[in-house]
Amino acid sequence: MPSQDEFELYDLRVEVICPPGERILCGAQEGDYFTLQGEMMYLPHGQGISIYSLSSVLPLLAAKQRMTDKNDWMTTDALIACPDPNCKSQLKIIRTGVRKFNHSETTAVPLTGEE
Repeated sequence: MPSQDEFELYDLRVEVICPPGERILCGAQEGDYFTLQGEMMYLPHGQGISIYSLSSVLPLLAAKQRMTDKNDWMTTDALIACPDPNCKSQLKIIRTGVRKFNHSETTAVPLTGEE
């Protein structure tokens, strides 16, 4: 039986898409990626990500982790442009699975009605 303070978030994979033949200026390589599990971001060993590219996708990640209505644009839209207008790379946000968390293990603030 699930805990009464349980909630679910999607795990995410954020992958670099580089159009063939285009000059890429952000240091990314086709297929570079990071994963997000809860609040934790993981990069493969030896791989980095531009802070500018990260800044373009960061505000969307918490929303993409949440369950959304099938008609919500957040459910369907997944490609984020590189913030450099001269760079043609994109970051693709992919929901890869669902992970369960407990409110009591993620914050010190009690649920409404708790002491």
